[in-house]
Amino acid sequence: VQLQASGGGLVQAGGSLSLHCAASERSLSGATMGWFRQGPGKEREFVAAIWRSTEHTYYADSVKGRFAITRDKAKITLYLQMSDLKPEDTAVYYCAACPTCILSTLNNFRQYAYWGQGTLVTVSS
Repeated sequence: VQLQASGGGLVQAGGSLSLHCAASERSLSGATMGWFRQGPGKEREFVAAIWRSTEHTYYADSVKGRFAITRDKAKITLYLQMSDLKPEDTAVYYCAACPTCILSTLNNFRQYAYWGQGTLVTVSS
């Protein structure tokens, strides 16, 4: 299973970016998928997830109202639309898939079995 993340780059504060994550296995269209990020000197943190059966979305408080996670099951692609970006959003962003996640721990990166390589987002002030 491979996940390929793309779309990162340099943007000014207040700007927008869209991240994409393409999966190699069609079976992942039925998995919970999420985005995590790791800033300089920080631990990996949860950003957003989309639940496998209901397609309900979940967000970290720090990005709620600014980021939107969606996916196209036909293309097996996960998206993260980021707007009103802030310097503190600077991080390497990872997409991940969790075929067996339980709802109460979907924000725990240790539950995710498959990971993309990460894409760097830099927000300048």
